[in-house]
Amino acid sequence: MKPNLAVTYHLFALLTVMPCFAQSSPVTEYPLKWPGEASGSTHELTYNHDGGKVVWVTGQNHDHLARVAADGKTDYFPMPPGSRPHGILFDGDGVLWVSLEFAGLVVSIDQETGTIMEQIDVRIRAEGAKAPINPCPHGLGLGPDGKTLWFTGKKTNTVGKINPDKSIEHFELPTVGAVLIYLSAGPDGNMWGTELVGNKIMRVTPEGRIDEFEIPTKGSRPIAIVRGPDGRSMWFSEEAGNKVGRIDMEGAITEYPIPLTQRNVILAGMAFDDMGNLWTHSYVNGKEPSPAGADHLIRIDKSIVSAQAGDLTNIPVTFYQVPTRNTVMHRIMQGPDGAIWFTELGADKLGKLQLSR
Repeated sequence: MKPNLAVTYHLFALLTVMPCFAQSSPVTEYPLKWPGEASGSTHELTYNHDGGKVVWVTGQNHDHLARVAADGKTDYFPMPPGSRPHGILFDGDGVLWVSLEFAGLVVSIDQETGTIMEQIDVRIRAEGAKAPINPCPHGLGLGPDGKTLWFTGKKTNTVGKINPDKSIEHFELPTVGAVLIYLSAGPDGNMWGTELVGNKIMRVTPEGRIDEFEIPTKGSRPIAIVRGPDGRSMWFSEEAGNKVGRIDMEGAITEYPIPLTQRNVILAGMAFDDMGNLWTHSYVNGKEPSPAGADHLIRIDKSIVSAQAGDLTNIPVTFYQVPTRNTVMHRIMQGPDGAIWFTELGADKLGKLQLSR
């Protein structure tokens, strides 16, 4: 079998690259055997940063959660039929929360049995409406206090807040049809999010005041947003723009083009590791599948945090080829074992990149 290769590109002016090839790829993939007939729906992943040893994954169209050990041993737990679990995170007390997008619920999960312990109805009670309106809670984010839960109202163009006393607040986004999908706490005490269609970065204060910052690249389709290691910025990935971006606390945006392995690839999620390196992943766009090609994880050296605007000259960028093609990469994080874990939405697999430290 032909080995999978890790390719290192050291960038020079005009993105001229000089590749170096490793002998093999350290990527391991675990097929997720979700119950039922649905396919292509492996979405979010998380783990308990306070000593957790397993990775939790949402299988949205499968109406299941998966609990995966470091060796790939997997347990599956059903959610209510048709509830479509998507967002997943641990709060500061180690409680596991999941958003049931189609049910309009955010629920806590027993980590041994997978059963629902508490459910919070986040539907909107609007004056004049005949029934509560489901905002379709998609992405979840944890507030800086470790207790407040935030969620994206994908259907209602809102961002929602679950206070520690379980009261619910909804705040409407200024941009119509923004499609807010991702949330992370910033170093300024506010929550930051990505507007997939609105092409903006959103900031919401604890009181619900919202600001939006337009991304310079048109139609960039921002996906993930995470806190930068410098404690002064947020970083985000652009699916269609094939860039990563930095936004400071005043809203100034800097973008960095990622070198392409071929013309028809797009980016997905993003995360920093504990060394300060930036990770994202690139895959062949299913809407433009020709030419066919490999999908990759991408590591950008930690020196990117001090790089000049739009200039990755002399910043090492490493590509790790993934064994499976047509993966539809989705989310990525550094796991409890120090490895880089990622979901392959289209292939229904969980991947792990183990590097020597």
